[in-house]
Amino acid sequence: MFEQTFKNIDNTLWKDDGCGSELDYVEQSSWILFLKYLDDLEETRQMKEELNGGTYTRIIADEFRWSTWAAPKDRHGNPDHHNAMTGDDLMAFVHGKLFPYLKSFKESAESPSTIQYKIGEIFGEIHCKIASGYVLRDVLWLVDTLKFQSSAEKHEMSHLYESRIQKMGNAGRNGGEYYTPRPLIRSIVRMVNPELGKTVYDGACGSAGFLCEAFAFLQEKAGEDFRAREALQHGVFFGKEKKVLPYIIGTMNMILHGVEAPNILHTNTLKENLADVQESDKYNYILANPPFGGLERDEVKQNFFLKTGETAYLFLQHFIKHLKAGGKAGIVIKNTFLSNGDAAALRRELLTDCNLYAVLDLPQKVFSTAGVKTVVLFFEKGLPTEKIWYYQLNLDRNLGKTNPLNEADLADFEKLFAEKADSANSWTVDVKSLNPKTLDLSVKNPNQKDEAPARTPAEIIAEMKSLEQENLTLLDEIEELVKEKRSKNGK
Repeated sequence: MFEQTFKNIDNTLWKDDGCGSELDYVEQSSWILFLKYLDDLEETRQMKEELNGGTYTRIIADEFRWSTWAAPKDRHGNPDHHNAMTGDDLMAFVHGKLFPYLKSFKESAESPSTIQYKIGEIFGEIHCKIASGYVLRDVLWLVDTLKFQSSAEKHEMSHLYESRIQKMGNAGRNGGEYYTPRPLIRSIVRMVNPELGKTVYDGACGSAGFLCEAFAFLQEKAGEDFRAREALQHGVFFGKEKKVLPYIIGTMNMILHGVEAPNILHTNTLKENLADVQESDKYNYILANPPFGGLERDEVKQNFFLKTGETAYLFLQHFIKHLKAGGKAGIVIKNTFLSNGDAAALRRELLTDCNLYAVLDLPQKVFSTAGVKTVVLFFEKGLPTEKIWYYQLNLDRNLGKTNPLNEADLADFEKLFAEKADSANSWTVDVKSLNPKTLDLSVKNPNQKDEAPARTPAEIIAEMKSLEQENLTLLDEIEELVKEKRSKNGK
């Protein structure tokens, strides 16, 4: 039922002149979903307090409650279409009253860790792009049918929201900005193996996939221990995100996964001067997929010893500095980091300050919209690197949107990871054997010949068919987008 409702919401937003893409659909439905979630949360809290003989003071004033403006009901509990604002009246209320009221919470909140602060921060950054009050009215009625109260409902909602983020990532120019494949994230989290009572950080959190999966991982560790599960709500997960849309979506994603007031800040992480970092600013675990090839102003670069235009290298310096002694990290980065001459000083810092104990070499198109080759760096702060274990993920198929990375693909890597065992796809390098000047860490599998074995005709034909299918799928998507655009322009 929930899945069909999400489709109906997208179909409704498609009719609106203010929403023109998958990105807009997710962004606009997110702030509405957030308000419905908040109303359900307050309803649950009030019921609990009253059952215990207490009283509950609602965060949201009566005029701005969901049941007042978004989905009023008649005395039988049915939608009260007669008294529900719509059209210009609804848009005037949303722009002139609702958003200014919600934005004011940022100033009145006791601290950034409260849900009041999150409300103020979200509505201080996001804007209602929906142009028609009649479209918004239809969306509000649809969202009102969704429930955020039982654990089963929240689980289904979080699963559907993840699917929307994946589609949005595929729609963007850089899928990794919004969506890192969840099988990869879960594998990285399992290998880093965060412990209860420790902090987890992602300074480029995007849609918060790493933080959500780390939360799920630690919830499973906590089991039925109520105190341990409750402790995960406060002072454990920390994130930062520069761009507005990923920040909003990341916050909503964590909420749907069960974190009531996500500690995600909307800020440019790289503006922080590394010379000012104190022990209290450091974390036990860092899990991240920082953006590649971004642009930063010269004054931002001055915060780093390696003043580079490659944002991934700036983030890696940030992560090394923010990791506590004994802390562990799993970082996705372009494989050019391993050999790029401009990154030699950064490699030296990494190998000197940390134990780079494993490198996972990923195939192309792990991120479906980009053919960038990436690796995952696993390191621990405090001791220098002596040996590095490499694993080259060799798959017998081409990855793509219709053929993504899955859990089974990473099973052999995980099996060998604990012992750092050698195999056809894994080997160990002694740091002493590296060129002392360049410290080139390139992936060169000594267990495989330089020349790939000749493929059989059947293998060649299978690959051709796979590529042909990917091309047909891409052409279908382009044709569908053209049809949508023509239809929208002609309506």
